[in-house]
Amino acid sequence: MGDQILSIICPRCGTTAAERFYGPCGGCREQLRATVGGERRDVEAAAYEPKMHVTPNAVALKD
Repeated sequence: MGDQILSIICPRCGTTAAERFYGPCGGCREQLRATVGGERRDVEAAAYEPKMHVTPNAVALKD
């Protein structure tokens, strides 16, 4: 089902292309990667720190 080749009109350049998914044709994708794509970089996520107004035993502290 996902391996079907579709005959589409490229939304970027308007040419007819045979692609697996709708979107820019192969030539447009290569051009976009060359002009818009950037270098891959590793991003480190910050460690989770709970907010100060949150107490771990809020239910146990209720009167």
